[in-house]
Amino acid sequence: MRNCRYELRYLPLFYEELDHDVSYIAYELGNQDVANRLLDDVETAILKRLEDGPELFEEVPAVKERHSKYFRIYVRNYVIYYTVIDEDDSRIMEVRRFLHAREDRYRKLS
Repeated sequence: MRNCRYELRYLPLFYEELDHDVSYIAYELGNQDVANRLLDDVETAILKRLEDGPELFEEVPAVKERHSKYFRIYVRNYVIYYTVIDEDDSRIMEVRRFLHAREDRYRKLS
């Protein structure tokens, strides 16, 4: 683990995508318990990654040149994408996307 502390930030798009999929599971599929467990698993996975050191994991191969490296976390059939940003004297783990593993991530991340 690194001796560096990270601030955690979420983009609105992450919340929109997470809410869409959790709502679909809860209301369209009628399984509130599974939806709640998914939310718990997502939160646990993000906080665990923050604790372990967000940059200690393999970066996502880039389709195009990016300003920041992307990393991913797998949770069930989903992938959480985040980046680490140096901002002034702090480091920020910015959670950006929540995509189903079967979605065209190359198109959505470009």
